[in-house]
Amino acid sequence: MEGLTPRDLPSASPNTAANAAPPPTPFRRNEIWTYFGPAFVASVAYIDPGNFATNIQGGSAFGYRLLWVLLWSNAMAILIQYLSAKLGIVTGLTLPQNCRKHFAPAINFSLWIAAEIAAIATDLAEFLGAAMGIYLLIGPMMLAHGLSRTGSLLVSALFSTVLVFAILALDLAGYRWFERGIMFFVGAIGFCYGFEVFLVHPDWRLAAIHALIPTLDTSSPQGFHDSIYLAVAMLGATVMPHVIYLHSALVQPRLTQMAAHDAIVKKTQRSRYLRFELIDVFVAMNGAWLINSAMIVMAAVAFTHMAEPISDIETAHKTLGPLLGPASATAFAVALLCSGLSSSTVGVMAGQVIIEGFLAIRFPIFLRRLITIIPAFVVIGLGLDALKILLLSQVILSFTLPFALVPLLILTNRTSVMDSFVSALHTRIAGWVIVSIIVALNIVLLGQIAHDAFAHTT
Repeated sequence: MEGLTPRDLPSASPNTAANAAPPPTPFRRNEIWTYFGPAFVASVAYIDPGNFATNIQGGSAFGYRLLWVLLWSNAMAILIQYLSAKLGIVTGLTLPQNCRKHFAPAINFSLWIAAEIAAIATDLAEFLGAAMGIYLLIGPMMLAHGLSRTGSLLVSALFSTVLVFAILALDLAGYRWFERGIMFFVGAIGFCYGFEVFLVHPDWRLAAIHALIPTLDTSSPQGFHDSIYLAVAMLGATVMPHVIYLHSALVQPRLTQMAAHDAIVKKTQRSRYLRFELIDVFVAMNGAWLINSAMIVMAAVAFTHMAEPISDIETAHKTLGPLLGPASATAFAVALLCSGLSSSTVGVMAGQVIIEGFLAIRFPIFLRRLITIIPAFVVIGLGLDALKILLLSQVILSFTLPFALVPLLILTNRTSVMDSFVSALHTRIAGWVIVSIIVALNIVLLGQIAHDAFAHTT
């Protein structure tokens, strides 16, 4: 992994008046384009197959009603991803490396366990999505040649493995090649869903109302529980813990260009990099938000007339063909494939950053890819419901999210870590409000699950 986990980059200089953050220098023409990339790689995690699962079920079950979850999740994501990038730019270390440096060993070990759980849940969802995308495209041909559905899915998973290895190999040619490859996948997903929205002719006024005004289904206790469950799952699918760790590593390669300069020059360059990265984050995260919103809008229009909400991705694909034409079904499958391949690749990179940063060991990324495909092959081989697995993985991610957010906020709020780049008061308040909202949603969901389990036993 070229440049992802540098061991020798210096951290922030001591906090002295002489080293106060220098005034910003003006932009040079076209300079910003050389800094675009890290946030787009991170944004792939926000449009992964888990988002397909939650958005399709949310749109088919509740129409436009849960669009507000995406809007507010995106606002959270912008702040969180910028803070992760900022920590990496200022300190020259990834978030896991900073945790190992500044926290006690027992705390560091606990954070690593939570991060690994998040990484495993993420990779399971993303790899399943990639395999399902290939199956939707060529599965009928394999079925026609006598393969069973499970066999076809396993063959699709093998194809996915090869393709993900090929994408990972892009990084060997340089981080810019990898970033361009991922940006191509993001563009392809956006194009496919733009096409889907064009076909369904949504009610934009109603969509805008539900995007701005938070609502849940209060028509019945079950409806309220289901809408809460999907809201938490959508939050887990949108604000991803593994990519919080990863973003602090994605900014590292460009920092190597500053290594030969003195402290003052490096501080000036860091200030410029932070401004460019803020723009990178804003553009990439809002692009991901638009794609996620398009998923819900498409499902809300195409599937709400169904007798039962769409319960799996394969049914959604089969339903789109008769409703909107074969081109719509193909675009859906292509978008899912692009999402699964790109996000699975990014998930493997995040896993490598997590284990190397927390444990200070070298771990080959291709070996991690081989290990992390095992759970997906088990799920496929046992014939488990892929959509339910995807939804469960997103809820798990929501519960592990505070274990990434709290250390990030603590570190970016410390002057000893960030020097003059320490977070401002309003940023600190916003960060802790975000953590409080996530924890509160999780507590509500746990209460609903416990209530339902008790009611079922009695």
